[in-house]
Amino acid sequence: MSKNVNYSEEVTATIVAAYAANPNMQTVRDLAEIYEKTTKSIIGKLSREGVYQKTSYTTKTGTKPITKMEIVTEIADKLDLDPETVAGLEKSPKAALVLVRDAIAVVREAAMEVVEFDEVLPEFND
Repeated sequence: MSKNVNYSEEVTATIVAAYAANPNMQTVRDLAEIYEKTTKSIIGKLSREGVYQKTSYTTKTGTKPITKMEIVTEIADKLDLDPETVAGLEKSPKAALVLVRDAIAVVREAAMEVVEFDEVLPEFND
């Protein structure tokens, strides 16, 4: 029983080279049109060839998204707490969690300045 070949070695090499030169969805769409394939077929072939780069999701501000659980873990780390001790905090609004995380960072930075000041002027530590 012979296997049905969708892409010849020559076509595969051409597709891989075109995508490697310009790895984006427009290239995938162009290749799909040229070779009369679906974009999913082209993506599948590029994936099997090990060259396809999944587009990563970014937020409106262009940053990589972060989950509420990741923010809660950062908060726990900054407060030297076990994340289990703040279980349920991830149910809070994301904006509130970000504010708390950022406020903790500001407070810690201010505390470090006080510690450094005390080390510089030890004679005032009576």
